[in-house]
Amino acid sequence: MDTYIEFQKRRKKLADTLGEGIAVISNSDESSRNRDCNYPFRSDSYFHYLSGFPEPEAVIFIVAGDQPRAILFCKPKDTSKEIWNGYIYGPEEAAKQFLFDEAYSLEEINKIAPKILKGYIPNKSIYCLPSTTPSNCAIKSIANLQNWTGQKKVVEDKYVDLSKVLDGMRCLKSQGEVNIMQKSANIAAQAHIYAMGITKPGKFEYQIEGEILNQFMKNGARYPAYSSIVAGGHNACTLHYVSNNSLLKDGDLLLIDAGCELEGYASDITRTYPINGKFTSPQKDIYQIVLSAQKKAISKVTPGNYFDDPHKAAIEEIINGLIDLKILKASHDEVFEKELYKEFFMHRTSHWLGLDVHDTGKYFDNPLDGEASRPIKFKDSNVLTVEPGCYIKPNSNVPEEFWGIGIRIEDDVLVTSSGNKVLSSNAPKEVEDLEDVIGSLNE
Repeated sequence: MDTYIEFQKRRKKLADTLGEGIAVISNSDESSRNRDCNYPFRSDSYFHYLSGFPEPEAVIFIVAGDQPRAILFCKPKDTSKEIWNGYIYGPEEAAKQFLFDEAYSLEEINKIAPKILKGYIPNKSIYCLPSTTPSNCAIKSIANLQNWTGQKKVVEDKYVDLSKVLDGMRCLKSQGEVNIMQKSANIAAQAHIYAMGITKPGKFEYQIEGEILNQFMKNGARYPAYSSIVAGGHNACTLHYVSNNSLLKDGDLLLIDAGCELEGYASDITRTYPINGKFTSPQKDIYQIVLSAQKKAISKVTPGNYFDDPHKAAIEEIINGLIDLKILKASHDEVFEKELYKEFFMHRTSHWLGLDVHDTGKYFDNPLDGEASRPIKFKDSNVLTVEPGCYIKPNSNVPEEFWGIGIRIEDDVLVTSSGNKVLSSNAPKEVEDLEDVIGSLNE
């Protein structure tokens, strides 16, 4: 986004939603890595969504009602600290650049915040993120709110979970967000293609990982969206394998699950292919099952379909394929009813994608009294992953030729008014296309 107008519009929309309430959102603190060293700072996703302001510890007040306004508290301007740690906006410049109605130094928050909050407790609602929110700032916000309002105990019907409001907003992407996510997917897809080109037996997983990170940065994405999985051979059967320290062996497959973060937005792509450039017959059989499952799943990503429709479609393809290969030795109905397929496909097919790689948003509706919960329906501008897989560990009931095969194929999919768009389509996944690319950059 070229300007901060979209952030301003989100704050206005939130204020309109809150009626006469007030929202308080804190940014993350810096996290210590070890003595005198911090991890690279990343803003809390909720805070970023509403501000774009990049400094830690800042706090936003969004006041609704007849005279709505957005107020920022941030670090004071300090040229001596800038010598060590870089530029600090300060309240005046922050308000101007990030389009806040008011801005004050954090040093004044304990004096000014009670004045802003005066009259909200016990009469009106205060919206804040719950302590279960995965951010350093959430618990601090609750404690401060209690002090600022003079309420030492949370008044349950007055302190409202802000995430329930913001999650619905974040789950529907604006065109500006989609544009960023498309660029993020393009960068990640190019990194996967490069990794395919340099893969060969004898390299280490971390060498491939390093080249992927280099491609991210080379093409404008400073950070990965999550710890990359580069898993050769049997390692691919560990879903969240991140050691990335094994030697790549001739005859094995390589599973790479890697995405980058661009302007806060994640891409999330997985590709699996043979290290030596040629699928064996058993590898190809399993790969085609997973690829068929993914294509069927993607076809179900369309407005009005339920969130679990892609997963159901993937399960059907994987069950039928594994029965045909005699890896599953029961009828389709028995495999489905007893969930025997979970020995080989044990995770869900999709999750939301956005500022978080596992982004906010409900997967099930809140049921009415006496009704069962059901999956939500897709809406135009949702973005999700579609990632079926098959993982076969050594098992006396499975032919040995399939042992150690771990395959996952994952794409980022935008729900459109007429169906869907695969944002990560630049990364090849057909068998012939993969075999053409693998090792093509090696001398």
